[in-house]
Parts: sequence; C-alpha cells; structure tokens
Amino acid sequence: MNLDFDLNFVPWTNHTPKIFNQGFLKNTVFSYFTTNEANEALPDVIKKFEYALAKQNEVKKLEQELEMSISNMNSFEEYIPIKQKLNSAITKFYESVEILESTGVAVKSIDQGLLDFPSKRFNEEVWLCWKYGETEIKFWHEKDSGFMGRKPIEVSDESLV
Repeated sequence: MNLDFDLNFVPWTNHTPKIFNQGFLKNTVFSYFTTNEANEALPDVIKKFEYALAKQNEVKKLEQELEMSISNMNSFEEYIPIKQKLNSAITKFYESVEILESTGVAVKSIDQGLLDFPSKRFNEEVWLCWKYGETEIKFWHEKDSGFMGRKPIEVSDESLV
C-alpha cells in the first residue's frame, strides 16, 4: 500500500491528497518498536509530522483571520466563508494526526514537536522519544515521565525490545 502524499496540496482546491483516500486507518495494528525499527520508520514519520504541523499552522492562521473578521465587524458574508474554511482545516488537521498516529507513534505535542514510539525495556513499557529536528531516536523515558525524563539510549542497550 502506497502511503505517499502530495506536500504541495493546496487546501482551498477540491483536490484531496491521496493519503486521505486510503482506507488503511481502520486496520491499524499496535506493536512495540525496537530502536532500529523506530529509526527505520522515522523518515516516514517525519514526513507525516511535517504535514500535520502544516495543517495545524493553517488552522492557526484561519483562527486569526476569523478573530480579525469579528473584531473589524465585517459582515456575515465575509465571516461565514472564513468559518467554513476553518472547520475544513480543523478536520484536515485531525485527519493528519490520525495518519501520523497510524504509523504507531503517539503524538505528545505538535507545537513542541514531540512524538513517542511505544517500546519495552526489561518487559516494562517505555517510550522511545523523538523531538522535531532530531535525525534519529536517541532517547527513551518511562511511561509516567515526559520529555524532561528522557534518558539517552546506550549504544549497547539491548534491553529495549
């Protein structure tokens, strides 16, 4: 199944990226990642993260446009189309997050660029941690600690599934 999508997608046209036409989201299967598997998946995950980030930025831009429309007391003729665009942008943003999480990652924060890959360390569930801008998975943390609890993955750390 080809999950490529067009990053040049223009949101105000009637063209939906190929990735939204896929029925694959219904068949997502959970699995734990090894460090190697997470690193192999990372280029695709980054591509999908950047798409979700772009969708979030569109939502923020339209929210500002809508606020300006309200504060400038523009007519409903101007307000309603912006509101409809915002509704559509929000839907596309949530779809992009679903697509991103269908890779097996958990989105912790789009704003902060934080994603976690489920893993196990000595039969205990942990997260392999990634922050936008990093080129590989180098950190992990326990389930109940977040980004601040990151610990480096040792080169010889075979304890991670």
